[in-house]
Amino acid sequence: MQQTEIHAIVRSMQIRHQAFINGEYVDAHSKQTFSVINPANQEHLAEVTRCDQDDVNHAVRAARAAFNSGIWSRADPEFRKSVLLKLAALVRQHADELAVLECLDTGKTISDCIHEIGTDVPNFLQWYAELADKYFGKIPQTGRQSMALITREPVGVAGLVLPWNFPLVMASWKVAPALAVGCSVVVKPAEEAPLTTLRFAELAREAGVPAGVLNVVPGYGHEAGAALGKHPDVDVISFTGSTEVGRLFMKYSGESNLKGIALEMGGKSPFIVLDDACINDELIEHAANSAFWNAGQNCSANMRQIVAKPLVEEFTQAIADRVARYTVGDPLNLETNIGCMISHTHHARVNKYIELGKAEGAIKLPELHQPAQGNFINPTIFANVTGEMTIAKDEIFGPVLGIMTVNSIESAIALAKDTDYGLHATLFTQDIDRALHVARELPCGTISINGFTEGDIKTPFGGYKQSGSLSRDNGTEAIEQYLQTKTIWICTKSVGS
Repeated sequence: MQQTEIHAIVRSMQIRHQAFINGEYVDAHSKQTFSVINPANQEHLAEVTRCDQDDVNHAVRAARAAFNSGIWSRADPEFRKSVLLKLAALVRQHADELAVLECLDTGKTISDCIHEIGTDVPNFLQWYAELADKYFGKIPQTGRQSMALITREPVGVAGLVLPWNFPLVMASWKVAPALAVGCSVVVKPAEEAPLTTLRFAELAREAGVPAGVLNVVPGYGHEAGAALGKHPDVDVISFTGSTEVGRLFMKYSGESNLKGIALEMGGKSPFIVLDDACINDELIEHAANSAFWNAGQNCSANMRQIVAKPLVEEFTQAIADRVARYTVGDPLNLETNIGCMISHTHHARVNKYIELGKAEGAIKLPELHQPAQGNFINPTIFANVTGEMTIAKDEIFGPVLGIMTVNSIESAIALAKDTDYGLHATLFTQDIDRALHVARELPCGTISINGFTEGDIKTPFGGYKQSGSLSRDNGTEAIEQYLQTKTIWICTKSVGS
């Protein structure tokens, strides 16, 4: 996509702003709306339907009716597969439009949006479409007088609660496996970034997803989100977001029908450089990307960069030089590397952490760019960070990297483990034995060695400790949160001559 095409899409864009319930776009029962603002320039994008409990009730009724009818839940898996493949094709067809819309809605760079929506989202839909007819039950061995069938059935109505940092990618992470196994879903997008999910619903209808099977209820977390979490006819909630809100969904489950709660939450992930690592361009590129991808607004961001003492001076200079080449600014510009914070409130929160880092004694490297205006924050590097500092413990969710020095592999492990979170870690070493030793010691869901990556669609993603529950997104493991297991025991009669 060329720059002129991007601006042409902006000028011609039609924004879907209503809730999507039972196959139709509808206003809230209360007729209330909320404003969606472009965080990069504060331009008003849309007045979006503000759903509350009445609208969530409407959506859940539609989802339950569709599920009970069997139009999707008991359809041939090949039918579900064909519809999801059509949806993947439609996302590819409209990828440029969706990418521009997400860029406007979130302040993410257009380059990231193009890749995520043009490649990642349709690939997830296609992968789970292909899985729809490829998971199986079991027939265990029994005596001759009986037969046992172990079957797996869709759990029912799934509430899917999305974050604002990767709106459509996270929608595909949850919608694709839930629909593939036959659930009906009610999607609650983040109030900061609901627009691509609302447009996605229209494409799902065009692909042939029956009315009621996919519903989208935009609104505030304490209204629409809480109503979904407490609803007695929702069978499971799959949530991606902060640990604080994840706790609320556990609470809502206990207050209602003890629905299953699948959680993917925060992190304070380490990037470990052992003393045998080679400080080269590749390592530094991974270090910078692990921290500043999506302006640091990423749950797996490696913001605690733990470096062996003999290498720390070389590492610090190299990453400062790399970060100086970033372009911070207009997210719609194809040359921009770092976009803006999602809101004024989040911008202020991240800046408070920067000031706190300086107050607690960390050394902020000299400003690498012109002073940022509006909701933009320049990539920030702190040296001499220690484990007891607030910026080493709290998830900042912004472009603030802390460099921490260690004297041995065991002190690196101890420092990496010194966190309430356990989502991700990256390790650089040239010794495979040391790599496996560290990987086995770290309590986190994904460990990448000699490169920052979250894995791909085939590998499960989720966290230990306060980063998540036992559920996982991605991989074949993702479908487990949308399935329940049933045993059918058949007592047979003896047949003699």
